[in-house]
Amino acid sequence: MIKNKYNQVVWNKRIKKKRSSIFQEIGSSIDIDKRLYKEDIIASLAHVEMLSKQKIIKQNIKNKIKKGLKKIENEIKKNKFLFSKKHEDIHMNIEKRLFQLIGDDAGFIHTARSRNDQVITDFKLWTKSSTNNLDKKLNKIIKTILKVAERNIETIMPGFTHLKNAQPVSLAHYLLAYVEMFQRDKKRLLNNLENLNENPLGVAALSGTSFNIDRFFTTKKLNFKTPTKNSIDTVADRDFVLDFLFAVSVCSLHLSRIAEELIIWNSDGFNLITLTDKVVTGSSIMPQKKNPDPLEFLRGKTGSIFGNLFSMLTILKGLPLSYFKDLQDDKEIVFRSYDTLYNCISILDEILNNFKPNKNQMLSLANKGFVTATDLADYLVKNNNKTFREAYQITARIVNYAERRKLKLNELKLNDLKKVEPKLKSNVLNIFNLKNSIKSKKSFGGTSFNNVKKMITKYKKIYK
Repeated sequence: MIKNKYNQVVWNKRIKKKRSSIFQEIGSSIDIDKRLYKEDIIASLAHVEMLSKQKIIKQNIKNKIKKGLKKIENEIKKNKFLFSKKHEDIHMNIEKRLFQLIGDDAGFIHTARSRNDQVITDFKLWTKSSTNNLDKKLNKIIKTILKVAERNIETIMPGFTHLKNAQPVSLAHYLLAYVEMFQRDKKRLLNNLENLNENPLGVAALSGTSFNIDRFFTTKKLNFKTPTKNSIDTVADRDFVLDFLFAVSVCSLHLSRIAEELIIWNSDGFNLITLTDKVVTGSSIMPQKKNPDPLEFLRGKTGSIFGNLFSMLTILKGLPLSYFKDLQDDKEIVFRSYDTLYNCISILDEILNNFKPNKNQMLSLANKGFVTATDLADYLVKNNNKTFREAYQITARIVNYAERRKLKLNELKLNDLKKVEPKLKSNVLNIFNLKNSIKSKKSFGGTSFNNVKKMITKYKKIYK
């Protein structure tokens, strides 16, 4: 009898005819939002505590509800909870089970709230937790990069612009560029935490409630900073979703960039790194192949994460205030992006622990393309009283001279250089040494070995 009574949809007294099966299907989000069960129970516990404190419900009813909710949480954890599409979402599934457990007193749980504020509260709580999870994953990847960088401070490679050799750099310095990117990702995620740290619970459907609730109490209970200030905006707001999706998208973009970098370096044309067998795959027809599939996976998944951001932007762009069914998709979109990024960071961490630089090849490539030409121009400014533009022109002529004779800059003799600039002295030859070139880049943020050592030491203190 009880099962039949509490198995009805909540609005069965108003909408009496049975919905068509297809409408029941599209109305149900339980397969997606059951993931919010912890947050839904946490928010409900805070809500009934507040209702009791404000004497809106009796203490014994509060205790019954709390006991029932904790039993439900335990059932879900042990996979003993039966989720029903008939009850649409996680909120109503939990409420219906609560009715089965404690009877009509379960009806007090929804006093002074709506599913509209309930779902945003749950979603914000989940986003806060998931943001912290991503922050920890980024800490791990940064530690891995620092470990690899520390082993390669004096590993010399060409720095590229337009994928053409530009200037010699330390491999460690190159890798630390991604530490900077991932640190910005962390800031974006943490900024979103600050922005979403307002408690939606208590605004009800869209206009607030006539009950004497205490939103500051639930705010403290749920570890929000302050209650939201406008009930209509609260129900309509998905800015925190967009901010989260944007932060995830930019982080994914960075993963894609480093993946593309490593794919290029691993190619036979560059051969700057070798991937171990743990992070490559073979070919079904070519026995010799070792393909960087996991890196290509990272690069490809960025597209789907971008798509999720644009999906959410498109859903929101035409919505008036306040709640509409369109918003049902927000959770699936966010969950997909979160899961993908979380997985991708783990994959990159595994790859970075399973590659080695081909140091001789890096050095050999760095010796091509006249990468110390800028050092020569700087030398002329410092030692020959030239403007930089004059020095640039002289250096270009020396590069042309070397190119015609198929010589590297460090293969030129002093007499060769004097044919273009007669005032040059023998110490000019030192600047063509790749190590000397790197050591000279001492400006803050530059690639000098000392700079790189200092930055690694600094970051290791932060990411212990």
